[in-house]
Amino acid sequence: MNLFTQMRGHVLDTLADMTAEGLLPAGLDTAAITVEPPRDAAHGDMATNAAMVLAKPAGQNPREIATELARRLATDPRIQTADVAGPGFINLRLSDRLWQGVVGDILSEGEGFGRSTMGQGKRVNVEYVSANPTGPLHVGHTRGAVFGDALASLLAYAGYDVTREYYINDGGAQVDVLARSVYLRYLEARGQDVAFVDGTYPGDYLIPVGQALAEVHGDDLVGKPESEWLEEIRDFATDAMMHLIREDLASLGVEMDVFFSEKSLYGTGRIEAALKALDDKGLIYEGVLEPPKGKTPEDWEPREQTLFRSTAHGDDVDRPVKKSDGGWTYFAPDIAYHYDKVERGFDMLIDVFGADHGGYVKRMKAAVSALSDGRVSLDIKLCQLVKLWKNGEPFKMSKRAGNFVTLRDVVEQVGPGVTRFHMLTRKNDAPLDFDFDKVLEQSKDNPVFYVQYAHARVASVLRKAAEAGIDVSDAALQAADLSGLTHEAELNVARKLAEWPRLVEIAARTNEPHRVAFYLYELASDFHSLWNRGNDEPALRFVQEGDSATSQAKIALAKAVAVVISAGLGILGVEAVDEMR
Repeated sequence: MNLFTQMRGHVLDTLADMTAEGLLPAGLDTAAITVEPPRDAAHGDMATNAAMVLAKPAGQNPREIATELARRLATDPRIQTADVAGPGFINLRLSDRLWQGVVGDILSEGEGFGRSTMGQGKRVNVEYVSANPTGPLHVGHTRGAVFGDALASLLAYAGYDVTREYYINDGGAQVDVLARSVYLRYLEARGQDVAFVDGTYPGDYLIPVGQALAEVHGDDLVGKPESEWLEEIRDFATDAMMHLIREDLASLGVEMDVFFSEKSLYGTGRIEAALKALDDKGLIYEGVLEPPKGKTPEDWEPREQTLFRSTAHGDDVDRPVKKSDGGWTYFAPDIAYHYDKVERGFDMLIDVFGADHGGYVKRMKAAVSALSDGRVSLDIKLCQLVKLWKNGEPFKMSKRAGNFVTLRDVVEQVGPGVTRFHMLTRKNDAPLDFDFDKVLEQSKDNPVFYVQYAHARVASVLRKAAEAGIDVSDAALQAADLSGLTHEAELNVARKLAEWPRLVEIAARTNEPHRVAFYLYELASDFHSLWNRGNDEPALRFVQEGDSATSQAKIALAKAVAVVISAGLGILGVEAVDEMR
């Protein structure tokens, strides 16, 4: 139950009554009318902009509309007061009974409370990580993996049919470099001295790959020309790296539905088919691009290329899809890959890229818009860099990787749950500091500890109540009389709980799973505040000695907090613990 949607419906019904009575003209657009928490909680529980939205098209004074609307809204028993503020906003203060009802709804619906049908089963493809299969995942990939996985879970929770996808970049020159690097490790495994020249991968993670290759071939490949082993070793090494990457993802709790190979696009006619689809729309042509900004005629040579008219779909410049030598540009297989997604029938596409892919956003959106005739939307989320700290200093090296900190390094030090939560404590396009000492600190300043501690406290209350002979079964708590939950600290918790369904829909609509982490911290803060007040005010303690009925009502509120925290942590892929260790 989304209480804010419910109240918005009541506002719209009241406006319809005013229209029927001739107080407002017919045909007014009400789409922009909102009911949401006021900026200042002191002003009330909810606020609506209805009068402000309708004043101009209605040709009326906003305060006059607001005054009449507020008068009518105040007659609803669920609304204690409806006050007009400023030029025409209406602040609503709701009855205690409504907030008490939220607690009952949560206990009845369980973790279904907050689930939405907003997505209406629309098919969404979320592509994330998609790292080159040349080594283990590093900390930068970790942020994209967590963000993409949490976003996929959030969208599923909001009613979308979600496919998690990994695009294997196994069609480019970097995979040839991987094969040459593995060949060096193979020679090393056969007792030869080798030197890793610039451009090869020196990480220790390739040692077992070289040894495995040696077990298969013995000395058969020693001294052979590259043309005889490159393709075979490239496939062997790619398979080994993808096995390693899958294990990395599993350590973080990430499981993909689809692994799509870039290599499968080459030599199969799929790139040609995608470009023909664009050509049929008049969007492929032979032309010469203007020199890039900042270039002078001396260091730029105009040449005719095959171009995609991406400017017809919002890009800044048209983009080459074929080089002057006849080979494909990097953009061509990406067009074909997204054409495949469109052809698979997805309604929405989401790509999660690293910060260095910012220049790719407009061209990729233009391609999807052209290929789908605007039917399929593409949202590209860029994840900014992660800076690692330990003992107050930058943490940089991983000997096994060669020159970067791996995903596994991070997970092994702090655990998957802590890693995931902290990767979502900033919006994806903001830089993130990951301090190994602080993320393990047991304090309010550590968000994941603070949220998990709230859940553990509820579990503790349930154990103590049961030991005291109080029935805390689901049936008993659902049947509890909640009318005694009237203290402002208790109602504050209920108000925050009521925001959960709305928060889910906003986060899903904006593709921003970090909002869930922020909300959980705020809910935990309100709950801990109530708990701490109970230390000074015995009447606020959850277990009231000798009064089972009152205890059950208060414990019902605590249980509702645990239900929502568990649901939110589930979206983030973090465990809701029953005790802290």
